Parts: sequence; structure tokens; C-alpha cells
Amino acid sequence: MRLSSLFLVVLLGLVMVSHAESAGAQSANESSRKIVNKVAPAYPAMARGMNLAGTVKLEAVVLANGTVKSIQVKGGNPVLVQAAQHAVRDWKWVKSDHDSTESLEFRFTP
Repeated sequence: MRLSSLFLVVLLGLVMVSHAESAGAQSANESSRKIVNKVAPAYPAMARGMNLAGTVKLEAVVLANGTVKSIQVKGGNPVLVQAAQHAVRDWKWVKSDHDSTESLEFRFTP
């Protein structure tokens, strides 16, 4: 019984991944610096399986060279938070004279 349940979960996951293009996340930011490279977060398969939607709020400390130093979670479902954090780590901002703190918001919809 346990093996068949595991098989079913894996199969369901594969089906959901194959339909990834129909789901997504939209980002809205209150950034004071211009973003040079923005990576869209992937909608997690687990969240899709649960038909989970929600908003994730993050604060990113951006170094003067435009790379992300750290990310602080301000709110959101942990399943969705992880996807948003992973994407923001690859974002790049315009270089500046000093570090800055950028507020980011992502809306995930199945």
C-alpha cells in the first residue's frame, strides 16, 4: 500500500510539472533602484497540487554592486516563499554608491 501511494504522488507530481506553463507568479516591487535582471519564480509543483495561491513579501538587501546580500521574509506561505527567495537571489540591480533595502512582493496563482 505504501509503495503504491508513493508511486501515485510521484506520478501526480510529474503531471503537474508538465503543466507548469499555465501557472505562475507575478512580481510587484517597491524598489528604489532599477532592476537590470529579473528572474521569475517558478510555481512549485507542491503548491500547484494543493491549488495554493498567495502573496509573498520579501525585503532584499542589495549591495552597491547590484547583487543580493540577504533576503528577509516579511510574509507568505512557506512553500511559496522558498520559490520567491530562490528567484530573487539571481536578480541584479543597477550599481549604486551604497547598499539599499528593496521591498518585493510576489503573487502566486495556480
